[in-house]
Amino acid sequence: MTLPARPAARTFGHVETWVFDLDNTLYPHHVNLWQQVDARIRDYIASFLKVTQDEALRLQKDYYKRYGTTMRGLMTEHGMKPDDFLDFVHQIDHSPLEPNPALGAAIQDLPGRKLILTNGTRRHAGAVLARLGLEGHFDDVFDIVAAELEPKPSPRIYDRFLATHGVDAGKAAMFEDLARNLAVPHALGMTTVLVVPEHTREVFREGWELEGRDAPHVDHVTDDLADFLQRIAPR
Repeated sequence: MTLPARPAARTFGHVETWVFDLDNTLYPHHVNLWQQVDARIRDYIASFLKVTQDEALRLQKDYYKRYGTTMRGLMTEHGMKPDDFLDFVHQIDHSPLEPNPALGAAIQDLPGRKLILTNGTRRHAGAVLARLGLEGHFDDVFDIVAAELEPKPSPRIYDRFLATHGVDAGKAAMFEDLARNLAVPHALGMTTVLVVPEHTREVFREGWELEGRDAPHVDHVTDDLADFLQRIAPR
């Protein structure tokens, strides 16, 4: 039996808007910054629902998988108000992040607009970009508040993002560390790039998070974002 050929990967010559996820995309996964947030989410659940840490962990992962973010699960299942949650979970130590001038130069060389699309908060994004030395390289940040608290991969967040910034999806590229968050952008016409942990093309995470990395909605995979951007930037 002959298998159907995989569609040709989309390229970048037509791209006018470059859209980047934040956490584990603009900085290496091994920095473990998001693990701090992960732990604080668990602490918040344990306190808010008066459950053990083990039960908090179970709920955290269950809601994250089913709703896109644990916060959305807590809002839906328990009527949680998001403001205190967002403030608490993003009170982390950003000092493990170091300036990345190579990435800054690569982003600067890209023609057109550069935007952040994140399930985190604008405040968290600002702290991350400042530590990386990238705060002057992006035109704006579209965060979970701008998304009306609806996270990726919900189609509605992408619709709101595109409308807010007047982005032509057919002339945009999206960089993400989770393959499932690239399905909708690709369907909308974006060129998609999956950013995986450096020195490997495999994503060492929970099984469900591995799904889709070889799917047709992932046009490119890189474990070195700065090098990848340098290679695709027009000379």
